[in-house]
Amino acid sequence: MAKKAVATFGGDRAQQKSVVKCIRMVKSERTGAYAFKEEFVPTEKVKDFFAQK
Repeated sequence: MAKKAVATFGGDRAQQKSVVKCIRMVKSERTGAYAFKEEFVPTEKVKDFFAQK
């Protein structure tokens, strides 16, 4: 049987609860194709992440 992989990121336990994974779709200027930008962002800065271009 295969083992289940559990994805975690390092850091303090209290800090992990105040971080969220944000995914934004970005269009390439050169090719016109879409790509996804993923980032772990503190909950206070989520709106700033999505406001960026």
